[in-house]
Amino acid sequence: MSDSSPNRRDFLTGRAARQQLEQTGERMADALQAQEHPSRGPALMLRTQAMATDFDVLVNPDGASEQLSAASDALELVCQLEAQYSVYRSDSELTGINRLAAMRPVEVEPQLWQLLARSLEISRLTDGAFNPLSGRLIQAWREARREARLPTVEEISAGVAAANPAYVELDSAAHTIAFREDGPEFNLGAIGKGYAVDRAAEVMLERGHENWLIHGGKSSVRVQGTHASHDGWPVALQNPMLPDRPFLTLLLKDQSLSTSGTAVQWFRVGGERYGHVLDPRTGWPVERMLSVSVVAPDAALSDALATAFFVLGVENALRCCDNFPEVGAILFPVPADGRTLEPIIHGIPPHRVFLRD
Repeated sequence: MSDSSPNRRDFLTGRAARQQLEQTGERMADALQAQEHPSRGPALMLRTQAMATDFDVLVNPDGASEQLSAASDALELVCQLEAQYSVYRSDSELTGINRLAAMRPVEVEPQLWQLLARSLEISRLTDGAFNPLSGRLIQAWREARREARLPTVEEISAGVAAANPAYVELDSAAHTIAFREDGPEFNLGAIGKGYAVDRAAEVMLERGHENWLIHGGKSSVRVQGTHASHDGWPVALQNPMLPDRPFLTLLLKDQSLSTSGTAVQWFRVGGERYGHVLDPRTGWPVERMLSVSVVAPDAALSDALATAFFVLGVENALRCCDNFPEVGAILFPVPADGRTLEPIIHGIPPHRVFLRD
């Protein structure tokens, strides 16, 4: 999606990034306002609940009747995936890996093995801002939240230390995973919904259906083909400061969109507000962003990068895009005092973005 050079040195950084954004912001806004706003047309929808949220498949009503059967099978697969890699199920395959991998190599179902290996690679390419090994850290914060307290310094330090990719041994031939140290725990909360959307998408494509939208909890969406005479599917982004109000619409085609933010999930301790997005490198919640949305070829990637870019902040997120061709982002940094909400749109063509009134 981005026309930027793949050379990291050519990416905007620091003050240069903000100067460039200020120079182009007004021109971008004029271009966006000039576009006719696309809207969603009639569609048929099937829904299931999995991973503590709703998963929907939407199809055009004028398509083949068989598409609803395919959508049903796609959603059934989502439920099977939850049973496979939910860390909140004692009998899931991922829970077994976390329990046994420090004692011996554990053979893993091939597609799950590929997901775990890819997650570790994305962690490397984001300098650890996304880390699938943060299970112990996430659990420390969950327990502290239930007890209306902050985790102790010792709990946070132990969680950060355990989330070390160097502790993981991957055998691609045998599809095994082993931990060199006791402590790492996989948690796919920042990529699992996106991956489930991708697997559901595979079902639709394998059945020959080319026009649909699949979302998991509205935070990860994948679309294919066209809808309601548009060259794609309109997908709304909410205002991160007013979650009930849409801020803009993206017209996506054969792409995925994922959003990470703290407008909904947060808690207070001692009068202080703490979001749910943790920086795996420090162990603490990050507050420099309101929300981040990422457009990518597949939903697993957009899901993971939305979290990573939220953690990294504006300048580092822009630099990190260099590692991921065909990725674009919409960043909502926390406004300075007295300033209005101003999104930073990077790597997404203006004719695909429509500001709401």
